[in-house]
Amino acid sequence: MALVLEYPSHFPDYRADGAPKRYLAWIARAQWKVLAVGIALAIVRDGANALMPLALGKALDAGLASGFSSEVISWALVLMGLGMLAASFDAITHLAEVMSWMRASITNQRTVGHHVSRSGHSLTKELPTGEIISTVASDAFHIGNIMESLPRLVGGLMVYVLVSVLLLSQSVPLGLFVLIGLPVVTALTSLLVKPLQERQNQQRESQGKLTTLGSDTVAGLRILRGIGGEDVFSGRYREQSQRVRFAAVHVANVQSILMAVRTGLPALFVVGVVWFGARLAVAGDITPGQLVSFYGYTAYLSQPLRQVTFMFQLFTRAKVAENKTRKVLAVEPAAGTLADRDDWAGDLEPLPEGEAVLADRASGLELTGGAFTVLVGADPDESAAFARTLARMDDAQSSEILLAGRPITHYPLPEVRRRVVLAEATPQLFTGTLRSQVDAWESNGDDEAVLAALAVADAHDVTQTLGGLAGEITEKGRSLSGGQRQRVALARAVLTEAEIAVLIEPTSAVDAHTEARIAAQLARTRKGRTTIVVSASPLVLEHADEVVFIDDGTVIARGTHQDLLHRAREGNPDALAYRAVVARTTAEEEGDHAAANRR
Repeated sequence: MALVLEYPSHFPDYRADGAPKRYLAWIARAQWKVLAVGIALAIVRDGANALMPLALGKALDAGLASGFSSEVISWALVLMGLGMLAASFDAITHLAEVMSWMRASITNQRTVGHHVSRSGHSLTKELPTGEIISTVASDAFHIGNIMESLPRLVGGLMVYVLVSVLLLSQSVPLGLFVLIGLPVVTALTSLLVKPLQERQNQQRESQGKLTTLGSDTVAGLRILRGIGGEDVFSGRYREQSQRVRFAAVHVANVQSILMAVRTGLPALFVVGVVWFGARLAVAGDITPGQLVSFYGYTAYLSQPLRQVTFMFQLFTRAKVAENKTRKVLAVEPAAGTLADRDDWAGDLEPLPEGEAVLADRASGLELTGGAFTVLVGADPDESAAFARTLARMDDAQSSEILLAGRPITHYPLPEVRRRVVLAEATPQLFTGTLRSQVDAWESNGDDEAVLAALAVADAHDVTQTLGGLAGEITEKGRSLSGGQRQRVALARAVLTEAEIAVLIEPTSAVDAHTEARIAAQLARTRKGRTTIVVSASPLVLEHADEVVFIDDGTVIARGTHQDLLHRAREGNPDALAYRAVVARTTAEEEGDHAAANRR
């Protein structure tokens, strides 16, 4: 039992660039022990079922020859023992099959989830969200179904060989009739596989589009209602839902034909065997007991046949699911590799203080360890994008960034994530308690530390609104305002106590008084740790150890805020450009605050 309940904990660096069957084979290898146990149990169960017609025929012939005798009783006891063995092993085999299904499904879901969590924004660039959701929600179950039926199929086919020997040993003509006829019936059934797979592909594509449309509509429902577009999207969802229904009906048409063939052809074949066997019995070529045994063999062999046709149906679904899963797994992570976490030992050495811990070879920027640095850009989007390169969100864009003198892309990605924490201006929150949102690593875990981080972000009102750290935050933080979401994300970054924190506009959604408190508390709490803030607010700039003014990816000027303003008064053109950006930001903030007061 411990064997079948053991789930994989290691995720290899799987690449979906091999043959079409590679992923299914990989799933099978991941649980080969469970499959082997299931196949062994299925062989015993099916072997007992296959030998029952033999025992029944022997008992019948013995009864016809000598009446109710000890030989009849012996064969009756053998028949009863085989029945009890088949019944008991059927229950155990079913347990192994269900465990095989669970392992395959969960392994697939965790592998896809593991890959999705490492792929970042590159995944959503390649595939719609609904496609990814469907891969976890439905495709994993179809892959599990094929693994559940595999022991039953292999066990049945191996016993098929045993029955073939028994058939040929008792009657060569009837044995050949059975052994040749069953594969022919199976081949006729397989002709329906290709059209079924094509229609299931179409249904799967339609289902993925429907899921994407539904998730996008729900995510933007508030905006849609604001602009009056809710009915338009509802109409689109209704139309796509009908397409999915039509595709499902087309799949059901082929499936119904396959089910009819799967039931009808074996039944017709059994009729043919009984007719042919009866002629041989009348002619004296076989005994009545052998005729009964042959009927039992045929009835038994129809089970593997039905299983083969059922596997055709499962395989077509699993094939579609495999292709969709491989498409997700084929997306390369934007930063690092899938195996980074498995390879990383987890030991961190302190970064040097008082010298450049982060540097950009392209722009010549060097950032001193332990300093509170503010990046100001003529274009806010450009400066935010530049800050993301410092946090290694995309290896291609961060190729020129050095961390402690080494290219940041040469470090294991988990080490970079532990050393460098990024907080965006529009953060992502998930469903869960306030405590779980702030203590994301579950490492700095006491309530006092969480409350202290919230205090740095001036997020007391969030705690009061939710009723404490156990208060629930809804999906994407919709139960909070934009400023509250921003401050929760800032508290999350503060609690990590990372050596380097990159904060993009952490106070853009709060009023001036709150911004001033946050800036002062942040500078005090992060003292001695490297902090890089993207902001043009004078309330933040006043606390900076150094301000770096960038334009078009180039460092234009650097110094303290007051030093840059002093140089601007002296007519320095770079400092004048800096003052223009800061002054523009100040005017915009004052206008926003005045508008907020009027409301």
